[in-house]
Amino acid sequence: MNSTARTALTCVLLFWGLTMISDDHAAPPPPQPGVAQAFGTGAGPGEPRGAPPPLPPATPVRVLIPQLAVDAPVTGLTLDEDGRIESPPDTDQNLAGWYQDGTSPGAAGTSVLAGHVDTALGPAVFYGLGSLTKGNTVQVQRSDGRTAVFTVDAVEVFPADAFPDTKVYGPSATPQLRLITCGGGFDEKARRYLGNVVVFAHLTGEA
Repeated sequence: MNSTARTALTCVLLFWGLTMISDDHAAPPPPQPGVAQAFGTGAGPGEPRGAPPPLPPATPVRVLIPQLAVDAPVTGLTLDEDGRIESPPDTDQNLAGWYQDGTSPGAAGTSVLAGHVDTALGPAVFYGLGSLTKGNTVQVQRSDGRTAVFTVDAVEVFPADAFPDTKVYGPSATPQLRLITCGGGFDEKARRYLGNVVVFAHLTGEA
């Protein structure tokens, strides 16, 4: 991802974090990752040893997270007229979005999938993202018929005013995946989430 797109993506994801909530917030708060699921002190995404070779570029069509029973179609996300990434439609609770001007899942680089934690209709596709743990897997079905399998390296939560765009979206020589949604606690008075939950994962094979 280039720096311009990376900045735009950060802004829109923080915007979701501030605005995309259910009207009555009747469901329990979405799970948040514990400190044990974060990278070690001072550590961050690295280049995994023994990783499989990158896949050729292809459009993602579905994302599956077995531990969360997530099985959702993927829609492409582009920049709007203000230079920000568009969000997936909030009328479909079971829909994820892929930044289609960035890296394809499974190709060399950092690919980004984003989804709502909830909408006006209630909990949405990435509601349970914060409960994932290291070693869990994420599968991304692609338009070429191949399914890229990623293994979770860390799950972290970042405040909206200190989102580490380089750590999350930085370049990589190996296939990396980021899953992002709203989180970081909920301000009842302001009716907004305070940050974002980010899952860091790397390609480990094909299904």
